[in-house]
Amino acid sequence: MGLSEEELLAAADELLAEAPQLPSPAERARLREAAGITQARLAAALKTTTQTIKNYENGRSEPRSPRLEAYQRILNGWAAKHPAHGTPPAAPAPQPQAPTAFTRPVAPAPQTDAVTPMPARATAHTTEHPTEPGPERRHLAAPRLSTGGKTGEETGGKKAPAVLDPRFPAGPLAVLDGDGTAYGIGGIVLDCPATTIVELVEWTLTRSGLGAAKLHRYGTDSDPLVVLTAAAAAKFGLPERLEDRRGLRLPQDHPVVAQVTKAKWQLTQRGFGPWPRIYRKAQGRDRQCVQLAILPWDALDSRSWPGVNEAEMHPADIARVLGVYAQRVITPRGSTAVSGLELMTALRPPTRPVRDEETGNWTRGHHAGSLGTDPLPPAPPEARPEHPVVVHTGWTGGFVNEEAYQWVRDIDLLTGEEAALPYAVGLDLNTAFLASTARLTVGLSEPDHFVRPRFYPKATGSWLVDLSHVELDPRLPSPFTPTGRRPTGPAWYQTHTVVYAQELGYDVDILEAYLRRETGAYLDPWHDRLKAAYAQTLADLGVTPDLTDEAFLAAMEVHKQVDPAMAAVLTAIKATVKGGIGKLFEGPQGAGYKDGEEWPAMKRPTWAPWIRNAIIAKTRVNMHRKLTNMAKFTGMYPLAVLSDCVVYPTASTNPLDFLPYTESGKPIPGAFRLGPTPGRAKLEGAQSMTWAVDLMEQGYNPARHIKGDGHDAVMDEGE
Repeated sequence: MGLSEEELLAAADELLAEAPQLPSPAERARLREAAGITQARLAAALKTTTQTIKNYENGRSEPRSPRLEAYQRILNGWAAKHPAHGTPPAAPAPQPQAPTAFTRPVAPAPQTDAVTPMPARATAHTTEHPTEPGPERRHLAAPRLSTGGKTGEETGGKKAPAVLDPRFPAGPLAVLDGDGTAYGIGGIVLDCPATTIVELVEWTLTRSGLGAAKLHRYGTDSDPLVVLTAAAAAKFGLPERLEDRRGLRLPQDHPVVAQVTKAKWQLTQRGFGPWPRIYRKAQGRDRQCVQLAILPWDALDSRSWPGVNEAEMHPADIARVLGVYAQRVITPRGSTAVSGLELMTALRPPTRPVRDEETGNWTRGHHAGSLGTDPLPPAPPEARPEHPVVVHTGWTGGFVNEEAYQWVRDIDLLTGEEAALPYAVGLDLNTAFLASTARLTVGLSEPDHFVRPRFYPKATGSWLVDLSHVELDPRLPSPFTPTGRRPTGPAWYQTHTVVYAQELGYDVDILEAYLRRETGAYLDPWHDRLKAAYAQTLADLGVTPDLTDEAFLAAMEVHKQVDPAMAAVLTAIKATVKGGIGKLFEGPQGAGYKDGEEWPAMKRPTWAPWIRNAIIAKTRVNMHRKLTNMAKFTGMYPLAVLSDCVVYPTASTNPLDFLPYTESGKPIPGAFRLGPTPGRAKLEGAQSMTWAVDLMEQGYNPARHIKGDGHDAVMDEGE
C-alpha cells in the first residue's frame, strides 16, 4: 500500500521524537576510551557519579532524560572522531596517520555461543579412531575437513564452526599426532609435514591458519597453540619424560634446544618445558610466536583437566576440550593459573595508542583502568616477609592475613540435639571467588601511608585496627580471621573486612592505613567472561538457571556423566578462577632463593597482593553473612567451613529440607540459595554425623572430606 509524502514525513517525525537510542554498553566504553576521557571526568560532565558511568558501560543501567540526551550528544561527537575500526568517519579530515600496527581492522570479538558442543564420544576411553590412511592426503596450507583419512564424524566432531576471523580459519589451536595429523576445533583436520620443531613453528605461523583474535581492541592476538601427543613429541626428538623434575625444562645443550637457537628462534625464560613458547622479534604488526604444549610432560594437570590425556581421550577429543576453553576463556598459555592471569591482561591491556598533539606521532600510552606496564609496589603489610620492601626497610609492623576460611567449631559447643542428628551435609558455593570479583573496586596506583586516619568505606587499601572487642556468637566463625578465631589485638585488614565490622554495629578506630588514590573495577571484564564461560558450559551439561531447585539438584548429580569432555572444561574454568587469583600473590620458587632478592613473579604488573586480599576478604565476609542469616532463619549453625564449603548437622541429606524458603516456596534472600549462578550453593556431599564428629575430635575439618570416596577438597583443587 502506497503512502503519501505527508504520511511518510509524519512517521519520520514520530520516530525522531522517540527517546534517543544509545550505542551498546561496550561501544560506549570504547568511545570514551578512544577519546581519552576517564569515567570520573565524564561523570563530572554529566553531573553524576563514576559508578553510574560504570553502570552505563556494563549494561547494568541506562540514563534517563535529560541526562540521556546529553550522553547521546557526547557519544555521537566521539563516534564522529573515533569510528569503529573498519568504519570510515562520516567527514574525514586530514590527520597524521597512526602506525599500521594501530590502525589495522580489528577482527570481531570471539562469540562464545558460536561453539557448537560436539556430541559425547561413544566411549570416553576408546582409541579405536581409524588410523589407516584413506585416499591420498594432500598437505594444505589452509585448514580443511580432511578429504581422506580421518573425518570430523570419525573423530567425534561435527562440521567446523563458522569462521569468526578470516586470519585464523583453523581456530585457536590444534593437537598434533605422530602421523602429522593436526586436529583442530569443530572437526577440522590439518596435515602438518614438519619433521623438526623449527619446521613445526614455521608451518604454524605461515601455513596452518591457527590463532585467535584479540579480546580487547588495545590488546594483541593470541598466539597459535600446538599440542604435541607422545608420538609427535618423539617424532620431533623430544624425550619421553623430562629428567629435570625441578626445573621442568630441557638442558641448554639438548639437540632440540640447539636446533631452535641455531635457526635464530628464541625461548622465553621458562625454557623448553611442558609449555615452551618459541618466538622471534615481531616484524611490523605481525607477532612471530608459537605456543607449544607437550602432553607426555604433564602439560595438562589432571586436577585442572580431569580425563584430558591420551590414555582416556583421542587427540581429536583433546582438541575439542581445549578448543572450547580457548573460545570461551582464552587460548591456554600454560597452567590454568597462568591462563587466568593472562586473561586479566588480555582484557585490560596495559597500554593504548596515543598521539602526540605536537608532533602528530603515535606512541604507546597508559591504558586507564589497567595495571600498567610496570609492577606497582605493595605496601609493607601487603607484601611477603621475604619481599625486598620488607627486608630492606626492616618492616616489623605485621602483615595482612586475608585468607579463606579454614575453621572447625569447638567440639564443646556442639549441642546434644545437634550430635543426635543423623547427617552432616556440605554446601558449596559455586565459584564464590569469581562472584566476589564483580564490581570490585581495587587499587591501581602506588599506596600512600596515613596515620590515624578516619575510616572511609569507599577507600580501598589496608587498615591497621583492633577488632578484638567485637562480640559474636562462638558457634559461628569470626569474620575477621581465616581460622575463625577471635582477633587478639590490632591487625591489618582489607577494606571489606573493616566495613563489615561497621555493618555489625561496631566502631572502628584506625591506627594506620595504606590506601591507593587511583582505583577501578579492574576485574569486571575478567568476571564477566569467566561467568559467561562457566554458565554456558554448565548449560551444555544440562544445568541451566531456569531449573527448579529440585531439578537443579538432580541435574548436578549427573552433570559430569552427560559429557565428560565438557565436564573437564568446567573444571578447567573453575581452576582458572582460583589459580589466577592465587597468581596475584605468587611467591619465590627454588631452593637457592634468599630473602630480600627479587623473584620473577613479583616483576609482573599483575603481581598485586592487595587485589587478592580484596577478593578473599569480600568472599569471606559474604560467607559470614550467609552463615549469620542461616542461623537467623533456621536456627542452624555450621560444624565447619573450608574456603567456600560449609558443613551443617541435618536431619536430611536433601538441602530442600533445611534451606530457608518463604511460605510461597521462594528462597529467602540472604541465606544459602541453590542454583548454578556464581555465589549460589550446590550440594557438595553428605556423610553420617558420627563421621563428622569423629573428624572434629581428631582436629580435622569435615568440609575437606565431605564428598567421600577418598576425595580431598584441598588436593582436588589443582592450583
